[in-house]
Amino acid sequence: MIYTENTPNPNALKFLSKRKFSEIGAQEFQKKDIKNTDNHFIKSLFDFEGIDLILISEDFISVKKNDDVKWDTLKPAIISSINDYFERNKNPILIKKNKIDNKTKDENDDLIVTKIKEVLDSKIRPAVSRDGGDIKFVSFDKGTVKVELRGSCSGCPSSLVTLKKGVQNLLCHYVSEVKNVEAN
Repeated sequence: MIYTENTPNPNALKFLSKRKFSEIGAQEFQKKDIKNTDNHFIKSLFDFEGIDLILISEDFISVKKNDDVKWDTLKPAIISSINDYFERNKNPILIKKNKIDNKTKDENDDLIVTKIKEVLDSKIRPAVSRDGGDIKFVSFDKGTVKVELRGSCSGCPSSLVTLKKGVQNLLCHYVSEVKNVEAN
């Protein structure tokens, strides 16, 4: 059974199921980069008019549409596609053999970057995922952390507030070297 939740972004919906969607963590796909994926499910969702972005996480799929299409026509088609996939497949949509797990620690991570990533993973990512999004560490330089907001957070009207009031405040609290957070 697939059900949906609204997100703070009116152009994004979160699709949930008791089934697992991903074995490799959250992965974002954009329509402009569709030729770079070999996942048939992702390609079939992008066949629907108006879908710009798909974020597949372990527990949910977040779909972002453009202003030209309404959810009342798009939502049933997406639910039907997800149900059809799970009727035909026992595996999650994203499985380990398709992509290397990006959660492995980079050998070049210093202690500050490691602390930043731990706070992102333990304190911030769970909150952001409740709204159908994800956050990805990009860099840390001279007190400034750069992150990428993904899924329903991408282009959301409240993403700047989330970034400054939420992400920046938490990172500054837990990692004293962090002075500022910016979106990449």
